[in-house]
Amino acid sequence: MTLKKLTLALGLIALALPATAQQTLRLSLAEAQQYAVEHNAAMRNADLDIKKAELDRWKTLSTMLPTVKAGFDYQNMCGYEMSMAGFNIPMDPNGTFSITAAVAITGSQIVGVMLQDIAQEMTDISRQQTEQETRSQVKNVYVSILVMEQTVSLLDSSLANIERLAATSQSAVDVGAAEQVDADKLQVQVATLRSSINTTNRSLQMLRNSLLLQLGADVDATVVLTTPVDNILSVNNAAQLLGEAFHPEDNYTYRLLEQNEKLAEKNVTMAWMDFTPTLTAYYQYSKKVYFGDEGMNMTPPNMIGVSISLPLLTSGTRYANIKSAEIALQENQNTRKQAEDGLRVQYNQLRYDLASALETYDIQRRNLDVTQRVFTSVSEKYKYGRASSLEVTTASNDIIAAQSNYIQAALNVISAQTALENLLNK
Repeated sequence: MTLKKLTLALGLIALALPATAQQTLRLSLAEAQQYAVEHNAAMRNADLDIKKAELDRWKTLSTMLPTVKAGFDYQNMCGYEMSMAGFNIPMDPNGTFSITAAVAITGSQIVGVMLQDIAQEMTDISRQQTEQETRSQVKNVYVSILVMEQTVSLLDSSLANIERLAATSQSAVDVGAAEQVDADKLQVQVATLRSSINTTNRSLQMLRNSLLLQLGADVDATVVLTTPVDNILSVNNAAQLLGEAFHPEDNYTYRLLEQNEKLAEKNVTMAWMDFTPTLTAYYQYSKKVYFGDEGMNMTPPNMIGVSISLPLLTSGTRYANIKSAEIALQENQNTRKQAEDGLRVQYNQLRYDLASALETYDIQRRNLDVTQRVFTSVSEKYKYGRASSLEVTTASNDIIAAQSNYIQAALNVISAQTALENLLNK
């Protein structure tokens, strides 16, 4: 086979192969939330913050560990001889090899490790808070998509009904049994419904794109949602949430404020550590070698030392630092107390919001059912000339309005329920 024929064959094979399929994700709500926890960019950064906090803690802890260093010192006095008691002592070249181990411990270092422990705990709490927010955002978008899809289905059904009425009306006009204006009104209503469907579909596509971003999935992926909306939009579960008691210590924001207060307490302790002594200990091994005749070796091979230093006078700086740290602690205590009161007020408000959202949802759900039945009834009457085109148009507009109100009511329930769940850390 010639090169030209081989190239042509390979090209035909390549054209025959199917294009790379887009990734399809079939996810329940729980699976979507877990997928986001594992792939979302904010979650990946939160995991990296955990690692950074661990490294910062070890950096602080390492300042309390011994340091060991080795050295070699070479000396050559260029033939100089030292005269002593009538004798000339040659100063031969020599080299000294030494190993020194030293450690210095202060009260500030010990407290510094404690501060890093608290900082690491705060990082872990922040990571849990980020996970909670990620799961909530995925739930909100997930439910919004399901509700939008349900709405499109309802609008499609209404459109099919009114298209049939418009066709029937036009047929009646053609045979002289009805006026053209009635048919035109229905055609306008058909266009209105189609426009509403197109708007909803565009909003639906935006929500799907938003879900991909929340998941951290490929932007070209297709997500199939497998959890029915009724399984998520549970009025009973939302109503039970209203009876949950609020415990501030379970809330992530409050827990972070508690850790901030602990940091302020340790900063007060850190300020007092300026009055504590610094303990230093070292050990040194030395080996001196002469490159010539053996000289006078006055370098001890082993040496240990311990020192304690205590600052005595700093012109009041240490006292000022202590008072400043104590004031900062009081500010943190006041902030935590105010935040606790604010969270309790927020808890009462969120319970009120959820109760109101549930009431509105129940009303709009029933209203949607009624308007749907009214539209069906008016449509049947119009077929037999017992209803006007104006009544059909009004009933159709009522359905559009009812569906819009139902969507908003459903989303308000999910939003209020999620906000209360986050506050309660459920």
